[in-house]
Amino acid sequence: MDKWIELVKAKMSELKITQEILAERLGMSQGGVGHWLNKRRDPGVENMNRVLKALGMDFLEVALVIRERVESEEDEMPLALKYNPYFRYPVSDWREPAQLRDGELTVYRKNERYELTDYHAQGPAFWLSVVGDAMTAPSGFSVAEGMMILVDPAIVPEPGKLVIAQWPDTDEATFRKLMEEGGQRYLVPLNPTYPKALFTEDCRIIGVVVQATAKF
Repeated sequence: MDKWIELVKAKMSELKITQEILAERLGMSQGGVGHWLNKRRDPGVENMNRVLKALGMDFLEVALVIRERVESEEDEMPLALKYNPYFRYPVSDWREPAQLRDGELTVYRKNERYELTDYHAQGPAFWLSVVGDAMTAPSGFSVAEGMMILVDPAIVPEPGKLVIAQWPDTDEATFRKLMEEGGQRYLVPLNPTYPKALFTEDCRIIGVVVQATAKF
């Protein structure tokens, strides 16, 4: 809610739009808009999206709790991160989503499309749209087809994390959970109808999934 208010106020200032003008665009009273922007009333997701649309912005996304926290203390964060906490990252493709070129990781951009998030990536992060049901669990936590996942290549791929991996004999990446059993690592789907795969040295982990979102 606080970040939504910050974003709306910043956009209003940028466009030189007053609460009165915004209220007219929404077909409501100025006082009603003021209640939302001063946290006296909760507008709800539908009205929050109405406001963003009236300001020429994209709809909100609901973020699941797959979030890697930035370890730096807030006092040490640059002002740009404190007061402009939204970042945009490119939407990539499952075929060669990221490549090593001259020793540096380069994100493959298919259509130069970007998505916003408040996650401040440690590396050249990118989005992928989930395809298939291999990560859809019959119960509990799952990541369904069509959801957007944010991948950060700079996060250490430890057991228990969701990762994007790629085998040397294919250009297409794989979305799995990295697990360790008896000293051996595996790439495990959340859907038990799919087989787990032995993780070997020739398999490259492109990055760790740090966020998953679904649009409504």
